[in-house]
Amino acid sequence: MSCRLTQIFWLSLLPYFCAGATVDFLHDVKPLLSRLGCNGASCHGKAEGQNGFKLSVFGFNPEKDYQTLINESRGRRLSFGAPEDSLFLRKATGEIGHGGGVALTKGTREYRWIRDWIAAGAPYTTGNRPALVALRMDPPQKVLPFGGRQPLKVVARYADGSEADVTWQSVFHSNDVGMAKVDEYGKVTIGGSIGQTAVMARFQGKVSVFQAIVPRPGPKANLPTRPVFNFIDKQVDQHLAQLNVHPSGLCDDATYLRRVHLDLIGTLPTAAETRAFLQNDRRGKRPELVQALMSRPEFVDYWALKWSDRLRVDRLVLGHENAFAYYEWIRDALRENKPLDVWARELLTAEGPLRDQPAGFFYKVAAKSGEMAAMTSQIFLGVRITCAECHQHPYDQWTQQDYYGMRGFFDQVKYKKLDSTEALMTDGNPQAKHPRTGKPVFPFALGTIMPETAPEGDRRRVLADWMVRPNNPWFARNLVNRLWAHFMGRGLVEPVDDLRATNPPSNPGLMEALSAALVENQYDLRAMIRLITASRTYQLDSKPNVTNELDERNYSRALLRRLPAEVLLDAVGQVTGVEDKFHGVPAGSRAIQLWDSQVQHYFLKLFGRPARVTVCECERSVGASMAQALHLMNSPQLESKLSHAGGQIAQLTRRHEDDGALVQQLYLTVFNRMPAKTEQARAVQHLGSRRFQRQKAAEDLAWAMMNSIEFIFNH
Repeated sequence: MSCRLTQIFWLSLLPYFCAGATVDFLHDVKPLLSRLGCNGASCHGKAEGQNGFKLSVFGFNPEKDYQTLINESRGRRLSFGAPEDSLFLRKATGEIGHGGGVALTKGTREYRWIRDWIAAGAPYTTGNRPALVALRMDPPQKVLPFGGRQPLKVVARYADGSEADVTWQSVFHSNDVGMAKVDEYGKVTIGGSIGQTAVMARFQGKVSVFQAIVPRPGPKANLPTRPVFNFIDKQVDQHLAQLNVHPSGLCDDATYLRRVHLDLIGTLPTAAETRAFLQNDRRGKRPELVQALMSRPEFVDYWALKWSDRLRVDRLVLGHENAFAYYEWIRDALRENKPLDVWARELLTAEGPLRDQPAGFFYKVAAKSGEMAAMTSQIFLGVRITCAECHQHPYDQWTQQDYYGMRGFFDQVKYKKLDSTEALMTDGNPQAKHPRTGKPVFPFALGTIMPETAPEGDRRRVLADWMVRPNNPWFARNLVNRLWAHFMGRGLVEPVDDLRATNPPSNPGLMEALSAALVENQYDLRAMIRLITASRTYQLDSKPNVTNELDERNYSRALLRRLPAEVLLDAVGQVTGVEDKFHGVPAGSRAIQLWDSQVQHYFLKLFGRPARVTVCECERSVGASMAQALHLMNSPQLESKLSHAGGQIAQLTRRHEDDGALVQQLYLTVFNRMPAKTEQARAVQHLGSRRFQRQKAAEDLAWAMMNSIEFIFNH
């Protein structure tokens, strides 16, 4: 009998086998394919499949996967009469050469499950099995020591109220393998870092999370109680107490002055500003400084640069005139201190001639409605939905239907050519269909129920209304998470634009409190900046104590943060007194004023300026590299700035004949502080040893200071 006839014979018997079967493909075998990695993107789930066998990635199309197993390869993959001889099992167990190695071991529960399924005629589904409603992890949370281990149990709850242990069918993933590793059986092993982390379990499109809290080992430290400046400190202190960690002390005035200048206006304080602040004895001088900085034009420059990165002010796509108009709209909103919810609504619902509504250029940088939906979700909700266009999100709840539901809000967006510009408009009632099922998908927001019809009129207005509601689960949280990451060097959720149930915040209480404060302050950016910078947590020293030297996640001390490319370049120009001239940009323009990310400059490229190809925060590189260090140590351009006859080093050398006064002025200029006694003595000795080359000695001293961590990093 031929292979095809054999297949037809066995398929004709399927109803008889399936009558009493309890194992089926949809509910039992498909999860195992995910658990074993068969449908992963690096195996049979990749675009071209593997060795002639292709599955849908993460099993998003179970009907097609079933047909692939049953019908393709002339039906040779499954042997109903002799299940153990099935090519599918023999390859998985390594009896026959298998590029993926041994995925199954004979005698295991997984092996028996698949073998019994084949023996029962490989049914796709058996009867009316109740739908999976939710997934639960036991325990949901636990305090664990360094090196501690915790087995997890995954429990599935079904529509009929029944529950089942599906641990052995689930896929596990750790958000931070440095803090907690998890094996395929759900056993968690804790590393050597302090803090809170999450382990995710996925089964049949549902996810659940286990949170591990890892305190500092050893007895509770007996350190003094720290003052509480506002609710931020209370939330942070409660979390640190649970971790057996005490915060560092407050930073000194010089450190605060430099830190807040860099964070608010991307600009170093001058030597004169530093002297004045250090000599000021008023108790409220720190909040007064913050208020003054937010009134300076550099504040608008710096924050417009940040938002231009996120909103993709891209000259290569928009053109010079259009990109500049888009940038000016961002600047105007910041200058006016327009509430962030109003700002978001105006951008999302922009319509009309683009010369009058430059916010509409937000849509021009996106090629399709799907990209518009993905950009909006990531920027304003901190939710990544791009991968759900093709398959179930591997680490979140989002499905293809969720993706196409969000895309539907933007399917009406069109452009109409006018005399000298374009007009953005919404038109028609386009209907999307699910790419796999062919069923209609009407516009609906993430986490909501799809309506039975599409909304009337401009659908974007419905989305905007939903997004800026005070009870929206993502909008306010996303904004405060981004703000917190900017000022503290690390978001409550990392990456900052990946808010999901399986990636919970490191301090949930603080996230909720900050979100509530943003809503109460009517989405006022400056009010939130005042709140964060007034906290003791923001004003902590970067020097660790005995309890927090291993902590870089929980805001027990200030983190060292490398200056962004534009800020560092401006700092070099400010210290040397020699500004850069950017091609095609008016003289005197600073790097933080460069609205065009395509202006060519080697330093900016080397230090990680983003190209604005995507809206991802990850486009900006803030890590340090050997190339950066070599450039700062050996750059002819930097040397020419330091030795410039009209530069600041030459002026200071001429102005201060006393070596001690010159050293103090250099420290105030480069480090924004007075030198310590040992630093003063060493620097004076260096200048004195080169009396006949005093300016050159001062240049060398300044160059060495500019190559230090203290200058390159915010601290």
